[in-house]
Amino acid sequence: VQLQAFGGGLVQAGGSLRLSCAASGRAFGSYAMGWFRQAPGKEREFVAAIKWAGVSQYYADSVKDRFTISRDNGKLMVYLQMNSLKPEDTAVYYCAAALVRIGLSLFSSDEYDHWGPGTQVTVSS
Repeated sequence: VQLQAFGGGLVQAGGSLRLSCAASGRAFGSYAMGWFRQAPGKEREFVAAIKWAGVSQYYADSVKDRFTISRDNGKLMVYLQMNSLKPEDTAVYYCAAALVRIGLSLFSSDEYDHWGPGTQVTVSS
């Protein structure tokens, strides 16, 4: 699976952005998808994840109730709708794919098999 994230940009605090991740390759529906982010000088952190059927979503506490992850398996797309953005949301955002397997932890970046190049999100105060 190859991934390409896009949709980042500069936005004022309180604004919204929608990130998209386009996937190519077979068996997209067999992968859980996640969004991670990395701010300058900080480690990469989990943001959100969605299981293969799209029924279950998971969020970091810092983005819960502000961000929404979704997927369209028919279009091989994953989205991250980000509302009420804060300056601390500024980071490079990455989408990633994790092949379904027993014991998979969607919160750990080590569990993901494929990564796309990031897209920069900058939130000004």
